[in-house]
Amino acid sequence: MTDGDASNAKRPRLSVRNLQAWYGESHVLHGVDLEVNSGEVVSLMGRNGAGKTTTLKSIMGMMEKREGSILFDQQETIGMRSFKIGRKGLAYCPENRGIFKNLTVAENLLLPPVVRSGGMSVAQLHEIFPNLKERSRAVGSSLSGGEQQMLAIARILRTGADFFLLDEPTEGLEPIIVKQIERLIHLMKQKALTVLLVEQSLQFCLSVADRMYILENGRIVDQMTREDVRQRSTDLQKYLGV
Repeated sequence: MTDGDASNAKRPRLSVRNLQAWYGESHVLHGVDLEVNSGEVVSLMGRNGAGKTTTLKSIMGMMEKREGSILFDQQETIGMRSFKIGRKGLAYCPENRGIFKNLTVAENLLLPPVVRSGGMSVAQLHEIFPNLKERSRAVGSSLSGGEQQMLAIARILRTGADFFLLDEPTEGLEPIIVKQIERLIHLMKQKALTVLLVEQSLQFCLSVADRMYILENGRIVDQMTREDVRQRSTDLQKYLGV
């Protein structure tokens, strides 16, 4: 590895600096700063209304008004449209999963375009998600919440995206399905995929995340590793109101 290659390897894949965002006249993000390195699973935590989903949408270019700097693979994306950001390998899985209710599982799976090489084949996805294979002819509206979440993640894996923005992937799911999502994120990490995760469950975050940022009133107020949590549980409970 050359000195230049080593320097690039140390740079974060995603670097957000002084990110500001608005919904109409409402100023929601007030200077968010965060970084995510290649192959990491990083969690963004905070109380309801802290700005977590807005942060993901801003990174993905889905906010009408945003300012600051968002470097993805060392390229500034703050002025880019969402579809151009997506073509760079950054994918957003929303809280509502975005499944097309009138299309079958197979149709949903094949709908997003391949944005780069390295994505999983349908056969590979069926090995990971056997439920989706069994229900390939079922329409999206007939799927359980867990099946919809699996389908939402599976169709991104097929596109070749290698950086995932996951918004509340375990919201409303039964514990057995949460465990499946947990195993899936570990599998994604084994495949050197990178994840920025918004999640309310501290237990889930501790099971999958390398680091976590705490968002409060549109600002990052703290960050800690999994190891830090054991010593700073009081601080974390205060931040999250648990």
